[in-house]
Amino acid sequence: MIALIPGIVSSIAATAGANIAPLAGSIQNAPAANVGGASFGQLLDQLSGGAVDALKAGEAAAISGIQGKASLQQVVDTIMAAERTLQTTIAVRDKAVNAYQEISRMAI
Repeated sequence: MIALIPGIVSSIAATAGANIAPLAGSIQNAPAANVGGASFGQLLDQLSGGAVDALKAGEAAAISGIQGKASLQQVVDTIMAAERTLQTTIAVRDKAVNAYQEISRMAI
């Protein structure tokens, strides 16, 4: 099971893009004792926390744009970043579900 985690993280990183590639590298280079559930959980924790922050920033930028406190370019840039983050989060979720389904199909 521990040997599968770097492969799963690499697969997620390849599909999700550069947003999580540095995190995937840190998981793959971690000592075997730290590759267990805590490290992978920390990775997912960081991803979800970053996603929530990006979505909140996009929402705040949209409100600032409506109030006339931010330029249109700033609003669009922030919202596009939030959209990329959401797409990455969805890709990670899909890969995690697919990995779980593959593991559950394995013969024991």
